[in-house]
Amino acid sequence: MRKNFCGVTSLMKTALAMLLLVTSFSCLAGAVDSSCSYNGIRLYGKVQFVSAFPDIKIQYVDAFPDLKVKMVSTFPDSCGEWQEVSAFPDFKVQVVSAFPDIKVKKVSSFPGVR
Repeated sequence: MRKNFCGVTSLMKTALAMLLLVTSFSCLAGAVDSSCSYNGIRLYGKVQFVSAFPDIKIQYVDAFPDLKVKMVSTFPDSCGEWQEVSAFPDFKVQVVSAFPDIKVKKVSSFPGVR
């Protein structure tokens, strides 16, 4: 094996690059799991929109969302159904324009994961 000036072989560089690539794709693969939750937070129910100290940061998108959300006025008991409240929420959300925890698309029907 030939070593370059840093003492790292080309095989090691390739292995490190592959590890970095796999790790980065696994982080981007899908923030919402199959049980419709993010970090143990159910993504349905009563939600309060806040400007600081959120449970989840979301970004509204038109394509490739992690979750499709339908705003409802009663019984938000299915994946992606959110009822906006001002007190006693199930979770708090902050809308951001960059670096979200999950990407959300507002829909009028068929809410849920992808």
